[in-house]
Amino acid sequence: MIYHCIRFTLKPGVTEEEKAAGIARMRGHRDAIPAIRARVFGPDFGGEFDYGAVTVLEDLAGYEEYMNHPAHLAMDRAGLPLVEKFVSYDITDDPDPEAGAKIAEIHRRRFEAVPDVAGLVSDLGEYTGSAAPGPHAK
Repeated sequence: MIYHCIRFTLKPGVTEEEKAAGIARMRGHRDAIPAIRARVFGPDFGGEFDYGAVTVLEDLAGYEEYMNHPAHLAMDRAGLPLVEKFVSYDITDDPDPEAGAKIAEIHRRRFEAVPDVAGLVSDLGEYTGSAAPGPHAK
């Protein structure tokens, strides 16, 4: 199993309408993508982020399906322009010592194939985590 985790903070000036639309899209995400085994999304307590999500995926094939699904790409296109600070990370029980490199390769191929999403990620104020592209990669 792969637990794909994100945490993010909205930009100052995001309207209540924009925030409500983004939250609705994030909550509906689970039903739109077959690869998702479980998902939780909501306020992030005890840290510096506004919201967080954990998405559970069966394996690397499911992870790649999720990352490239049209619903996920649409959410990125609608939501990333509202985000100031973003972190993503993955936790897996896969014993393959190359699992992390394979996850990074999924992201690399995704950003190569979908340059507008790669640009949105690169334009974030701060982005750390799973194969982050651009000048803020860590």
